[in-house]
Amino acid sequence: MVDGDRILCQASSTELPRYGLPFGLKNYAAAYCTGLLVARRLLQKVGLDDVYEGNTEVDGEVVTTEYDKKKYYVDEVDDDKKPFRALLDVGCKATTTGCRVFGALKGAADGGLDIPHSNKRFPGYDRDSKEYDADVHRERIFGGHVGEYMEHLEEEDNQKYQEHFAKYIEADVAADGLEELYQKVHEKIREDPSPSEKKEFTPDKSYKRKSKITYDERKAKVQAKKDAKKAELAADEE
Repeated sequence: MVDGDRILCQASSTELPRYGLPFGLKNYAAAYCTGLLVARRLLQKVGLDDVYEGNTEVDGEVVTTEYDKKKYYVDEVDDDKKPFRALLDVGCKATTTGCRVFGALKGAADGGLDIPHSNKRFPGYDRDSKEYDADVHRERIFGGHVGEYMEHLEEEDNQKYQEHFAKYIEADVAADGLEELYQKVHEKIREDPSPSEKKEFTPDKSYKRKSKITYDERKAKVQAKKDAKKAELAADEE
């Protein structure tokens, strides 16, 4: 018997409000948070969260370690328990440099998962010079690009700023406060990555599905439409 894929755990950016991030759930920084969440959740589930804490000093660098002639993408390898290896499957997603999927990957790697990767698709990598600026990547992880856009709009088009960043303004979060915000979100995720309790599904029993029409009824309905169209054309000709 063929056994299909099994989902050990999952995480979504829609869970981030629980950790203090109720807005901006589709940007690179949020993708990083989601990757961090799924990593900590998975390691907690398999009992490796205490052994592999991950990278708590977020610096944008790729973390690797050589152990027993093998390369692992964690800062240290335990003698008794090897890290949990995961492979990134992007499916049909575009893999352009700086794509959010790599933000999720970096978050998962910093969360303690052993994920083979390089810096060539991270923000801050220059394909021409083949050089990588980790500071650029770190800035993106902490929403620096969002902060720059906030400052730009506030100066150039305040009305658009008020509309576009209404939730940020409502939460009293300014451009210079984003890094601190994301740091707190990372800390809260590490404190409790467990999934929230799901509410029990209760179906709406008052709903009644419409009964299907019979073949003769469907045939009569089609004929009625044909007759109506013929009558309309005849009226136009007159």
